[in-house]
Amino acid sequence: MELQLGNPIWLLLLLPATLYFGWFAVKNFRASTKLVKIVFLLRATAVALLIFALATPSLFSPVKEEQVIFLLDRSASLEGLQTEMAAAVEDALKAKKDHQSVAVYTFAEDFQSLLPMTNNPQTLPAEVSVSQNGNTNIARALELASNSGDTNLATRLVIITDGNETQSSAVESLNRLQSDRLQVDIWPIEQTTKNDMAISRFETPARAFLGESQSFTIAVDSDKEAKAKLIFSANNRDLDIQPIEVLEGQNVYSYSYPANVEGLQKYEVRLETEEDAYLENNSLYSITEVAGNPEVLVVNGGEPSPIPALLDTGNLRVTELTSTQLPSSLSAMLRYDSIIFDNVSGTAIGEQQMAIIEQAVRQFGVGFMMVGGDQSFGLGGYFKTPIERLLPVEMEVKGKHELPSLGLMIVMDRSGSMMGLKMELAKEAAARSVELLRSDDTLGVIAFDDQPWEILPTGKVDDPKKAADKILSITPGGGTEIYRSLEQAYTELEDLELQRKHIILLTDGQSSTSNDYDALIENGKDHNITLSTVSIGQDADRNLLEQLAGTGSGRFYDVTDATTIPAILSRETIMMSRTYIVDKPFYPIVYNSKWNNLFAEGVPQLNTYIATTAKNTASVALESEEEDPILASWNYGLGKTIAYTSGSGAWSGDFQSWSNWPDFWNRSAAELLPSFEEIPFSVVRKEQGIYSIEDPTNSSAILTVAAVDEQGNEIPLQTEPVAPGKVDVKMDAPPGLVFFSISNESGAAYKTALTVPYGDEYKTTEANMSLMTTLTERTGGQLLETVDESFREMTYTSGAIRSIQLVLLFGAMLLFFIDITLRRFGLTVPTLKQKAIKEESDSPGSIDQLIKAKKKK
Repeated sequence: MELQLGNPIWLLLLLPATLYFGWFAVKNFRASTKLVKIVFLLRATAVALLIFALATPSLFSPVKEEQVIFLLDRSASLEGLQTEMAAAVEDALKAKKDHQSVAVYTFAEDFQSLLPMTNNPQTLPAEVSVSQNGNTNIARALELASNSGDTNLATRLVIITDGNETQSSAVESLNRLQSDRLQVDIWPIEQTTKNDMAISRFETPARAFLGESQSFTIAVDSDKEAKAKLIFSANNRDLDIQPIEVLEGQNVYSYSYPANVEGLQKYEVRLETEEDAYLENNSLYSITEVAGNPEVLVVNGGEPSPIPALLDTGNLRVTELTSTQLPSSLSAMLRYDSIIFDNVSGTAIGEQQMAIIEQAVRQFGVGFMMVGGDQSFGLGGYFKTPIERLLPVEMEVKGKHELPSLGLMIVMDRSGSMMGLKMELAKEAAARSVELLRSDDTLGVIAFDDQPWEILPTGKVDDPKKAADKILSITPGGGTEIYRSLEQAYTELEDLELQRKHIILLTDGQSSTSNDYDALIENGKDHNITLSTVSIGQDADRNLLEQLAGTGSGRFYDVTDATTIPAILSRETIMMSRTYIVDKPFYPIVYNSKWNNLFAEGVPQLNTYIATTAKNTASVALESEEEDPILASWNYGLGKTIAYTSGSGAWSGDFQSWSNWPDFWNRSAAELLPSFEEIPFSVVRKEQGIYSIEDPTNSSAILTVAAVDEQGNEIPLQTEPVAPGKVDVKMDAPPGLVFFSISNESGAAYKTALTVPYGDEYKTTEANMSLMTTLTERTGGQLLETVDESFREMTYTSGAIRSIQLVLLFGAMLLFFIDITLRRFGLTVPTLKQKAIKEESDSPGSIDQLIKAKKKK
């Protein structure tokens, strides 16, 4: 047993305490009463106990047991060496002593157990996990391993690594641990022959002018001489192939290419060679903004749009695409300054593309306009989509139109093949349909596998949230049998007294039985029941489903992108539950707006529009007699959006022959263009995952930063202000393009794109001996030549530590309590002694003595 003091510096308080109590003892102790002497000793002892308690004392009981924990680096830089590491550890276990326990862990970005702590290790598992091996986090491995065993035992961590950490800091982690029983040994290991070639740098101009010659600079690092090819692409199309001779070390190449396309250009360079250790470091991206006139993208719903012919192509670059040709990446969407949807159905584009458009508008200032038609707005299935969020109108019509009574049955496949994204989107779509129904509407939901399962009984929806929760709880499983479920849906609807009765059948498979569908549907039509079908994926019976929809007087949807399912069910529900198209000629009411001068001499007559509801903060320029918005606009983030609920063709009536018709579209296109002040904020990569953003004009105090990837997903950021107008941004993003949107407190903004290169893990580097030496020296460990040296005797002693601080504090408190008691009540006298004294005072002799003493006076 050994006494240890955690903070012995507090013992210096004994010096003034000794002087004080010593002075009192010399001065007063002899003349003091017995009570004072006892109180003095109690108080001095209590103070001594308190001082010893401040020194955090503990009793250490030594034991012989020790722990040796192996940490195997399985990061990408040591790919292929995990088997060699495990074999080295297994051989070293023969040198283990009886009093030593062993554990084996592996680490990269994560931390995994290969062999739990044991005193009798057997053979290691044959396979080493390789998940999350893109980075090296030695710091996390140190902290988790040091706390994985018995912290009272002397512990040696043996790390097998190349020391090239790419996440966190092992030295900082060591500072936090500060354990006197922890020793770190390292067995350095590295790839000897990698045969690796990597593109370490790819630079193109940040901005260029149309026709200008652009300089491309590429740096290729290689650990050997070889032949290779550089392949250049622009906007995902191959541009050029250049053969190169690569020498050992760094090779720099320069090329020139004309800027022949305006807008945002995404350039990529790829490296191809016969033998290469890592493919991850063979490509890099770069972005160049080619200046020119603003570019407008017009998207049509399948039929050519008249809008491009009406726009001023002398000052605007106009591109027309069909909905199936709509770009699916943010970089391609940002090539355009504004986007116009002319009667485009939401069922033709996925929600992923909608999300990309929303990010382009909100974060990067791209303008967006939706033009009406029978495939647009609510009839296009845009309810609760990212497109509805960015528009100044809601797809729902609120209380202004006569609505037919509706009975809706959703029959959805829940067989095993629906598992995953298809099932989740189908449930979300059905839940959205619940929100679109009114309290008087009737709804039923049947999920089927090899038999029908009633999820919602057919009836009015009293609690929409509860109904949606039931739908969202559907789980997949079983086979596919369509007929019985469809038959049950028809049976549920046929006797209901409703103006519209509709069934939506959704499946990704083929029915296991064949029945007389025609008779079932024809009987349903006699009861005013219609049927639409949704075919999901390649395995669905398209012919059957298309035939059912045709016979059932409904619509057939052939889905290749599962993210369109919610839009399809929304569209079907809205088409049956609402009268959205208002088809009667009228003169729109004009309100004050930027289109005003066009209507100075009067406004033409419109024929048709789609009913919507203006959002609270929207600016309405034209309105119908029913107070429905015809032309509305608002700001959404950095961008502007416009809703024109009439059409570009016959729906616009006399507008088509109006002299200001081209000016109307050009004014709309001009309104969509970004109008914020642009400051070229600097964005510099400091290290992997950390970027420094600064206002070079020093006119900003607070910077707001958002980052979005190619798929339109917002990347979580950790922002740390460094100075006024300067922040450091930390983000975890995979290699590729990241688009930054930066704004300040005055509304100035800037958009730029940067390449997130492949991780430092894939760079050709030697072992980091400096870091490994630091870790071993700081903990009294060593760099090992052989792994069996891990089991040498440890300089630290194992043992259990038991703190006695609370015991001393309790003792001091008890002594102080006795001290107070004695000073308050004094020393107690035994009862017998007190009685004797009383008897003695009551005796006759004592009375006589008192009388004599009184007479002498």
